[in-house]
Amino acid sequence: MTSEEIIALLPYQSPFLFVDEIVSIDENSIEGNYRYDKSLSFYAGHFKENPITPGVILTETMAQIGLVAFGIYLMQRSGESLSKMQIALSSTEIDFYKPVLPDEKVTVKSIKEYFRFNKLKCAVEMHNAQGELICRGKIAGMIKV
Repeated sequence: MTSEEIIALLPYQSPFLFVDEIVSIDENSIEGNYRYDKSLSFYAGHFKENPITPGVILTETMAQIGLVAFGIYLMQRSGESLSKMQIALSSTEIDFYKPVLPDEKVTVKSIKEYFRFNKLKCAVEMHNAQGELICRGKIAGMIKV
C-alpha cells in the first residue's frame, strides 16, 4: 500500500485533513509531515495579532498521521477490508514544548507500542523543520471494520 493510497483512505478532507505526506511506514512505525497554511481559519482568532496553531490541532495532526494512517496500514497488512472502517480515538496524553506558527512544516513520528484486537497505541512526537521537539506523548484508538 502506497502513502497516497493510505492518505486517500483517511476519513478526513480539507480543511480538516492534516497529512501532506507519509515519508516512511513499516509494521513498527510511521513518519509523515504537514504544513499549516496561514489561511487556515483558526489562525484568525488564536491569538489576536499573534497566531499560533492550537494544541488540539497539533494533537489531531499527530493522531491522523501517527494513529489513523498507521492503523490503516496495519489493518490492511492483516488482510482486513477497509471499505467500512470506523475509527475512534480512545486516549491521548500529550506534552507541549514549542509553538507552531502559520506556514510551519512539522514532522510526526509514531512508534507502535501495541496493536491487538484492533486497538492501536503509539508513542508519538512532533518536530519542526529545525528538528526541535514541539510535543510528544501517547495516543490510542480503536479501529472497527
